[in-house]
Amino acid sequence: MTEHNHPTAHADHDHDHDHEPGHSHERVTDAAAQAQAMAAAQAQARQGTLQQSRLRIEAMDCPTEQNLLESKLQGMPGVQKLEFNLINRELLVSHSLASTAPIEQAISALGMHAELVTDSRAAARSTPPEPERKAWWPLLLAAVAAVGSEVVEFTQLGPQWLSAAFAVLAVALCGFNTYKKGWIALKNLNLNINALMSIAVTGALLIGQWPEAAMVMVLFTIAELIEARSLDRARNAIRGLLDMAPQRATRQQADGSWQEVDVQAVAVGDVLRVRPGERIALDGEVRSGHSTVDQAPITGESLPVEKAPGDALFAGTINQAGAMEYQVKALAGDSTLARIIHAVEEAQGSRAPTQRFVDQFARIYTPVVFVLALLVALLPPLLLGGAWFDWVYRALVLLVVACPCALVISTPVTIVSGLAAAARKGILIKGGVYLENGRHITALALDKTGTITHGKPVQTDSLSLLAEAQPEHALWAASLAARSDHPVSKALAVHAEQAGQKLLAVDDFSALLGRGTQGSINGTQLYLGNHRLVEELGICSPDLESQLQALEQQGKSVVVLCDSSRPLMLFAVADTVRQSSREAIAELQQLGVRSTMLTGDNRHTAAAIASQVGVDEARGDLLPADKLAWVSAQQEQGQVVAMVGDGINDAPALAKAQIGFAMGAAGTDTAIETADVALMDDDLRKIPVFIRLSRQTARVLKQNIVLALGIKALFLLLTMIGDTSMWMAVFADMGVSLLVVFNGLRLLRQ
Repeated sequence: MTEHNHPTAHADHDHDHDHEPGHSHERVTDAAAQAQAMAAAQAQARQGTLQQSRLRIEAMDCPTEQNLLESKLQGMPGVQKLEFNLINRELLVSHSLASTAPIEQAISALGMHAELVTDSRAAARSTPPEPERKAWWPLLLAAVAAVGSEVVEFTQLGPQWLSAAFAVLAVALCGFNTYKKGWIALKNLNLNINALMSIAVTGALLIGQWPEAAMVMVLFTIAELIEARSLDRARNAIRGLLDMAPQRATRQQADGSWQEVDVQAVAVGDVLRVRPGERIALDGEVRSGHSTVDQAPITGESLPVEKAPGDALFAGTINQAGAMEYQVKALAGDSTLARIIHAVEEAQGSRAPTQRFVDQFARIYTPVVFVLALLVALLPPLLLGGAWFDWVYRALVLLVVACPCALVISTPVTIVSGLAAAARKGILIKGGVYLENGRHITALALDKTGTITHGKPVQTDSLSLLAEAQPEHALWAASLAARSDHPVSKALAVHAEQAGQKLLAVDDFSALLGRGTQGSINGTQLYLGNHRLVEELGICSPDLESQLQALEQQGKSVVVLCDSSRPLMLFAVADTVRQSSREAIAELQQLGVRSTMLTGDNRHTAAAIASQVGVDEARGDLLPADKLAWVSAQQEQGQVVAMVGDGINDAPALAKAQIGFAMGAAGTDTAIETADVALMDDDLRKIPVFIRLSRQTARVLKQNIVLALGIKALFLLLTMIGDTSMWMAVFADMGVSLLVVFNGLRLLRQ
């Protein structure tokens, strides 16, 4: 985010503009108050009590108001940092003041009202009230008056004063708000669009361009109205997610009856019921019932997910097949949906590189064009004998073209549209910088377990080692395995359970560290373990070793069931590959991204998994430090590295990578809060989607910059040679603003 660090010892000179000259008592009082505030701020800063306050400013519609607020607040005593969220109309202030009252008063002096947001997450789930709609009839009457002034001027059917009267009426009806904002801006030495339009229209009236002045003000007001409606669509892109969570839920009462209540009245631990076709109100865990749930609003999954007792449910998802009862695990403000909305709204305040460039450019551009307009108005008449009327008119046209509103508003609208489009696909991006930089990724490092694979080993092979297979041998192995907590043993036990087998009692059971287990079943001494255990028992053979080696080279873990004299049966267990992993790797290769699997598993397993999914390179036997070293080495070679993992074991490498992806973040606080990009489900195909969205966002940003600067440059040239008019300049300025806003909103359809 853009930071504005200022010494608290500097006085806020802008306060002088809030008082009329001659009121010395007010100035003394104001100075004394500033001195007290300054001393308090310095004391608090020394004590390290810097705090953050979030203010909602409904009148902050576009960069015009943002720049005005910035120039007013950034020098105030105690104010250390300003972070604007233009789309949400919010301002985050880092300060050392006892309260935000001085900040709110300074904002009020600019004709805006600030409301303190005490709970930013609550704000994320509560849509602010719509601003009061203004009556439409004054603008309609102003348009009629402007047309009347134009008709009288063109046809000469009436006296000149009639055209002037129509023009003044039109400006008075629709220009009051523009003049008010313009005057405030000029008092604060800020050349925003309202100030420039006020000067231009006043100048046109003074030189007798009555129809022109009226039409410019009407067109400007209409364009601003359309722009405000367009920006509302961007503002509501994320907040539209709020509608997915119902405000009412059916809760079980103490006497066992069911009653519909407001979700705000529900507590953690309450039991709710959801019928087929209803949306789930709060995060929870299924207690009874089976159904399928459409989780697309949270995870972006295209297919419904089966739900049974013990499974997690997310607020905003849709129950499809059967009724379920579930226990609430999180309140409305802490649900996965609320965290997604909160995270994306926070991300909107993080300025992407293009946005930072545009903001810096705009700070230089407007004053330069304003000075150019002054020179155009004065130099040709004074030095070259030009007509004052013509050159003053051209200068006024330049003022209309001077505002960089189109350029500045294009970047946040585009970034927010991209963030919203990603969230709808189950991709939570933590800032515009990651959305924009995702297109630069050249290398992707992937963890194996739980990322490329399911992370849950399953039994894949079973083979009798006797001439005639004995059905009870598999049951013996499963009964021994059920007594162990080793992942390989668990896989055998789960396989038997799914087959409906009833396990046998095991006597004298004991674990053999690093080798396996032993026990007695129906008087037979049995062993279940790895190759080392078979060797220790002295019953290994070349044939058995070749079978073990063949399975291990496929990336499988093998255990053997033996009695005291011979091996009876072998079992192979593997962590199965996700089908989506193969498709994701193929898509990444098409995008020109090289993939590397980094795993702590042995090299045989790494090579086997890599060959199954088509990974470009596989590295096994790695510690977390080795993964970090690999990422660093790639970056030193000029690669832009992204890494995807679980966010815990791979934390050093994830932190080092330019972009870190967290898998399966739905319902996980840590992943949502810490990852650069959180994939809400376990689908690696979301990464190619993210890269394509990043590239599309970058294209739209470039298109908007070229449109805004190109059309501005064209009209500046036309103005200099006298081939344009003020109302055409309004079309150029506000028309381009609307064009770039609509172009940015295209990303919502991705």
